[in-house]
Amino acid sequence: MPNVHGLTHLALAVRDLDRSVGFYGRAFGTRQYYRDEASAQVLGPGPHDVLAFELDPDKAGQAGGALHFGFRLTSPDAIDAALSAVEEAGGRVKQRGDFGDGQPFAFVEDPDGYEIEIWYESTPPHAQN
Repeated sequence: MPNVHGLTHLALAVRDLDRSVGFYGRAFGTRQYYRDEASAQVLGPGPHDVLAFELDPDKAGQAGGALHFGFRLTSPDAIDAALSAVEEAGGRVKQRGDFGDGQPFAFVEDPDGYEIEIWYESTPPHAQN
């Protein structure tokens, strides 16, 4: 198996580059590092994360087999602030709940309609013995 950093980027078709770069920056703290007339790339929020936005209004918001992607919180107490940031950035909260044992989750939608899960998990399955 090759040495990798893990899953490091996701490319999304979007209707408006400025709107997408702005939403993810305000909601999740990403920062743009590349831009041309048809695409933009942002870093973060994790140390190796990249979101690539490709201007393609006809495909924007279509799942194409991927149901959602997620941002894992570092603390269960961060869920309220995360959801407020999503709404203030122009997103929408679709569902909110708890997996049990104080492990909150929410599904939100970005301005193009992509579904994003925001959750806290106390022990990731890959770290369990």
